[in-house]
Amino acid sequence: MPALKHRSTADRFAEAAPFLFVFLWSTGFIGTKIGTTHAEPFTLLAWRYLMAFALMTTIVVLWRAPWPRSATQVLHAAVVGILVHGFYLGGIFWAVRNGMSAGIAALIAGLHPPVAGVLAGWALGETVTLRRWCGLMLGFAGLALVVGSELGEGAPTLTGVFACLLSVVGISAGTIWQKRFGSTTNIRTSQVVQFAAAGGLMWLLSWLFETGNVEWVQEFVLAMAWLVLVLSVGAVTLFYWLTRRGDVARLASLFYLVPPCAAIQAHLVFGETLGWVALAGMAVTALGVAVATRPS
Repeated sequence: MPALKHRSTADRFAEAAPFLFVFLWSTGFIGTKIGTTHAEPFTLLAWRYLMAFALMTTIVVLWRAPWPRSATQVLHAAVVGILVHGFYLGGIFWAVRNGMSAGIAALIAGLHPPVAGVLAGWALGETVTLRRWCGLMLGFAGLALVVGSELGEGAPTLTGVFACLLSVVGISAGTIWQKRFGSTTNIRTSQVVQFAAAGGLMWLLSWLFETGNVEWVQEFVLAMAWLVLVLSVGAVTLFYWLTRRGDVARLASLFYLVPPCAAIQAHLVFGETLGWVALAGMAVTALGVAVATRPS
């Protein structure tokens, strides 16, 4: 009886995990919008990764999690950290901070699922069926509807578009790299290395291109606490757990649900409006994700 109860609990968590991941990941929009009003993007990420590194190191020591067994495993973890935490978030934060609208940035970032699908087939030998490709394309169409009403301001520049495309390459390549080379390393100790590598990169970029000034007001501290605890520790850990359990294309399709979910949260927190086109786009996106993630 205890074994059956434990197994059913694990099954229920596995079913709810994708929805929990989407919700947690999308809350980063709220924390980022607040945080970037008090600090420049690279500086914000540098402090975020420093705190996440300290917190995750404490967790590893208390739980006595096994450290990587070789320098190769450390190197792979560092590459994933630079790609996922450095390129992905750094590119989006920089583009939005320098004038690109969040809608356009979200639309470009929405290229991640199809890019990840192509890379997964090439690097991992995963088979992306026609049905799944249809779901990915349908999800992107829905995402375009969701953010289409937000494209009025923040005309994209070449540097902004390049930064967002770099973020797409970062999250897609980082997911593939983690799936291929990081599946045997403990998730918690691997994240310590990732935060150290990404944090080092952000501190360097902050020193080269930014003033490094931070307004340590209560609003910023609360936003930073949320970004570190809920996003860097909670959502990222869940992301890697999902990466180990399923194929990359299926996991990547969940990212289509992040902008609609963030739009709903922005409506509740900041009072941002949701038009009928955006609501229709959310429905199309949800349908596309359902098609793409349905087990074969």
